[in-house]
Amino acid sequence: MENGGPAALRRDRIGFIFQAPYLIPFLDVTDNVALLPMLAGVANAEARARARKLLTALDVVHRAKAMPSQLSGGEQQRVAIARALVSEPPVILADEPTAPLDGERALAVIKILNDMAARYRTAIIIVTHDEKIIPTFKRLYHIRDGRTHEEIRGDGPAA
Repeated sequence: MENGGPAALRRDRIGFIFQAPYLIPFLDVTDNVALLPMLAGVANAEARARARKLLTALDVVHRAKAMPSQLSGGEQQRVAIARALVSEPPVILADEPTAPLDGERALAVIKILNDMAARYRTAIIIVTHDEKIIPTFKRLYHIRDGRTHEEIRGDGPAA
């Protein structure tokens, strides 16, 4: 494993989207998103440019200088999603990423995640109960009564 061991692996190669946003309360939106690339050695200007691009795509760039406590729950979650995407990791693990979002925003976020998967060859693993986003996926695994069942669909994106 490269410099930094397991912590560097998690920081640089896996994006995490949790049910709760877990934003750093004393950093503004831009710094919350740009922090991980900066810690990985990306220049501050480049990390902030990446952050702004994702904040724009997730329709929260107008909140770039706001503190997490000034954001709605949906805005906080979109910032957390931007943070997971900013390092363009090969794997994203998402636990109910659309739970605090309304239907329209949930589908927009899933579209961005699917676009990311296609563009950067990123594997996105989503755990969800959100019925409205399920049809957007190509492969589903259902867990029922302790057993996993695979469902392959031919019409959705490759997430």
